[in-house]
Amino acid sequence: MALLGEGLWRAKVFTGDWIAGGGGEYSVVEPATDEELGRVGRASAPDVEVAAKTAVDAQRAWAALPYTERAAVLRRAGDLFIAHADEIGDWVVRESGGIHAKADLETRTAAEECYEAAALASHPVGEVLRSGQPRLSFSRRVPAGVVGVIAPFNFPIILSIRAVAPALALGNAVILKPDPRTAVCGGVALARVFEEAGLPAGVLSMLPGGAEVGEAVVTDPRVRVIAFTGSTRAGRAVGELAGRHLKRAHLELGGNSALIVTGDVDIDKAASIGAFGSFMHQGQICMATGRHLVDARIAADYTAALAEHADKLAVGDPKSGQVALGPIIDAGQRDRVHSLVTASIEAGARLAAGGTYDELFYRPTVLSDTPLTAPAYQDEVFGPVAPIVTFDTLDEAVSLATTSEYGLSLGILAGDGLAALELADRIPSGLVHINDQTISDEAVSPFGGVGASGNGSRAGSIAANLDAYTETQWVTAQSTLATYPF
Repeated sequence: MALLGEGLWRAKVFTGDWIAGGGGEYSVVEPATDEELGRVGRASAPDVEVAAKTAVDAQRAWAALPYTERAAVLRRAGDLFIAHADEIGDWVVRESGGIHAKADLETRTAAEECYEAAALASHPVGEVLRSGQPRLSFSRRVPAGVVGVIAPFNFPIILSIRAVAPALALGNAVILKPDPRTAVCGGVALARVFEEAGLPAGVLSMLPGGAEVGEAVVTDPRVRVIAFTGSTRAGRAVGELAGRHLKRAHLELGGNSALIVTGDVDIDKAASIGAFGSFMHQGQICMATGRHLVDARIAADYTAALAEHADKLAVGDPKSGQVALGPIIDAGQRDRVHSLVTASIEAGARLAAGGTYDELFYRPTVLSDTPLTAPAYQDEVFGPVAPIVTFDTLDEAVSLATTSEYGLSLGILAGDGLAALELADRIPSGLVHINDQTISDEAVSPFGGVGASGNGSRAGSIAANLDAYTETQWVTAQSTLATYPF
C-alpha cells in the first residue's frame, strides 16, 4: 500500500487528523521541470494554537505510557522508512532536486534516527544524589512538554527526523513546521510514517507554512523548546524571539566550512574529496566546503584538478539517474548564487570552471586566486561554488580558517593525519574531519556548530538529546513528615 497516496493528505495539514489548513493550499512544484506534483495544505498561525492545545493533553498521555510502547512506535517508524524508501525517495528526488544517492541517504538515515531514538526511550533518566539530610535525594529527567521543530528544504527528512524522533522517544509532543518547498518529503512523509506506526493522535502535528507559522510556533506558550535548522539570519531571529519568551532554542545554522589542503597530499584524490565537499546536492548543505585553503606549492595543480572534476560532472534532472547535480531549489536561490559568483569575479577571482546556468541547473564552479574580500569567500553561498585561497605556512592556514564568523565543520587533507589533528586543535569548529571533506553526519554522533553556525551540539548523541528535550528535576523524599522549629 502506498504511504503517500494523495487521497489522504492532498491539500491538508496534520494535527492528528488530516484537515484543511487555515492558509488554504498551494502547489508542490518540481524544481527540475516546474511541474506540479501535488497540492499541500498551508497552515496559519491559528492552526498552531489549535495544535499546541491538542498537544498538551496528548503529550501527558504519551509520556505516561511505558517506555517500551514509545520505543515500539519508534522502531515501527524506522521499519516504515525502510519499507517505503523507494516511494519516499522519489519525492526527495522530485521535490528537493536531490540525486537518487541523496534520497537513499535520507531514507536510510531517517530509519537509523528512529532506531537510535527507540533505544533512547529506555535510557536511564536520573541519578541518586548525596544529601546532608535524612532523606532520599535524586534527580530525574522529565519531558520538556511540547517541542517545536522548524526544518529547512535542503535535507528535509534528516533535518526534521533528527529532532522529531528523539523528542518523541523522550515523551514529548512535537509540532513540525517543514519548509513549504519540501513539505511532502519533509513533512507529509513523517506524519504518515508515524500515523502508520501507531503514534497517538495529537502527539505529532505537521504544519507547512511561512514565517508567520514559524513565529507562532516559537511564541506559543505551550511550546517549551524550539529546534531550528536554517540560515544564521533566521536563526538569530528565532533565538531572540525564543529568549524573549524564556524558551530554549537549539539552533543549527549556516556555515562556510574550510577544507585545508596541505602540500603533501595526492592532488587528484584531494581534488575529488574537495569536489564532493563543494558540489554535493548543488552545495545546498550547511556543512558544504565553502572555502578551499590550499598550500601555495600545489595550488595550481589542485585548481586544475578540481576544475577538471567540476567540468566532468553531469548536471540535469535527477530523475534520470545519470547526473551528479540536480537543480537549485528555486530561482531566487539560483540568482543569489550567481550574483555571488559574478561579484567575486569582479573583485578579482579567476573563473576556472562553471559560472553558468540553464534554468535552475547551475554548473559546478571553481574560483581561483580568490580575494579574501570576495563575496563567495566571505559568505555562505549555498550553491555549487568552490573558492580557492592559498597559504604559505600552516600558521597562515589557521589564520584563514579562523577568520570566518562560522564554525560548523572543518576538513583537513594531509599526509600526516596526527599532525592534521594537532592543527585542528587550533581552529574552533563543531565538527572536524581529518583526511575527509566537511560533509558528514551520523545518527549516533553529536552535531552542531559554534559561532554563527549555532549554539553547540544539540543533536545526535544521547547526552545532546537528553539536554535538548528534557528538563532536569530534583526530587527529595522522607519516610515521615519533616520537623521544623517554627
